[in-house]
Amino acid sequence: MSDLVPHTGSAAPAPADDDHRYKAVQSKLGKLGAVMDDLADDLEALRRGMQANAARAERVAGDIENADLDAKFVAVTNEVAVALGGAATQVTTLRATAQDVGAQTHQAKDTHATLYGALDDIRSNRSEKTPKPGFFAR
Repeated sequence: MSDLVPHTGSAAPAPADDDHRYKAVQSKLGKLGAVMDDLADDLEALRRGMQANAARAERVAGDIENADLDAKFVAVTNEVAVALGGAATQVTTLRATAQDVGAQTHQAKDTHATLYGALDDIRSNRSEKTPKPGFFAR
């Protein structure tokens, strides 16, 4: 599973570097797409685990009831099962969102390659120096 980092509560975006070269952008988009694909797999494993724990908690509640223990323990254990089932449903939604973001990232990488790939080939395969963007806009 991936190492998740807790959210700090800040609305500030994550720091980024200033490297906007074609190959750097392609690399960043590729890494983001791969992370989102891995995250979707991790979330599916989490969902399956939560569903299994919900089913186990439900069985334990039945065992507690059959043992003639206090009814409040049965109720609390059933609530845990329901909460785990609800959380698993929300993880399913989160997984779908992660898959959507991953697909959009792969699409953005393809679109970026279509728009700027040929230009990068031209710029990187010639020996003459070229002015930096914005040089003539003075």
